[in-house]
Amino acid sequence: MRPSGAASQLDLFEQPAGSFRILRGRWALPLGAVRDSVGAYAELSKFGIVLLVLVSSCSGFMLAAPLGAEFPWRQGGAVLLGVMLLSCGASALNQVQERERDALMGRTAGRPLPSGRLSLAQGTLFAVLALAAGALVLWLGVGRTAGILGLAAASFYNGLYTPWLKPTSPFAAVPGAVPGSLPPVIGWVAGGGSLTDAGALILFGILFLWQMPHFWALALRYQGDYASGGFPMVSEAVGVEGTARLILLYALGLTALSLAAPSFGLGGFASLAAAALLGWRLIWLANTFARRPEDRRGWLSLFLFSNFYLLLFFAVLVGERLVRHAVS
Repeated sequence: MRPSGAASQLDLFEQPAGSFRILRGRWALPLGAVRDSVGAYAELSKFGIVLLVLVSSCSGFMLAAPLGAEFPWRQGGAVLLGVMLLSCGASALNQVQERERDALMGRTAGRPLPSGRLSLAQGTLFAVLALAAGALVLWLGVGRTAGILGLAAASFYNGLYTPWLKPTSPFAAVPGAVPGSLPPVIGWVAGGGSLTDAGALILFGILFLWQMPHFWALALRYQGDYASGGFPMVSEAVGVEGTARLILLYALGLTALSLAAPSFGLGGFASLAAAALLGWRLIWLANTFARRPEDRRGWLSLFLFSNFYLLLFFAVLVGERLVRHAVS
């Protein structure tokens, strides 16, 4: 004689294999629905872009924070969580704001809101909660300055750039680069630095200048899509050749500022060498594209390398500081 609870548990393990297939079938639908829902919210957050934002904010933090026993682990975790939530919320709200235009463009018609995978209410609620949570985490976990910077970035992006600048100006990417340049500054402040430090200003400038070659190369590839959505592109104002020359100009400025970074205490010889090598490659690709803008392989090489440039240069800056601390 065995207790009823034990009987039910043992009977479960004594079921034939076919019963397990039935049980798995019952769970398959809800598990699949959860997986699809998580994927839709990740797409709504533009999580790939969010990861790049986290790299820049983490770099700012690691370049300013004291190393060793006094390393501020709590502030580091708070700045990553806060920036991630704010970025997810701002990206989601951007898709809420642009849902009707997204439906007109082939590249974005499959996004969660135009495709109907998420409702307008779901997208809006997610965006508002993520923005509020991110600002709260930065304000309480890092400090008032970081919280204000996070709110300023989201307000500029969703309150000025998305509804007004982007639909009306072919040069919207220039002022629109301001909020995208603030994450490393937030990280710098979280690490104990000041807004007026040369390091914070240089990190801001590097990310600001980097965004134009990155975005304009992408915009040239999808200029037909953007036109369908009603977004004016810089190529409409200055032509494809003029856009390519502007990309080259910003690539030169980015390289110059990156080369100057060690002079202001950001990195040393390794960072200087990385800036020189990466800048040479970026300028070469930009110049090649400016000379042959009709070659689609040129924009793709430029776009892909721009991502590599930022990731590698920030990695060298942080890595060199860590190595110096380890051997000192």
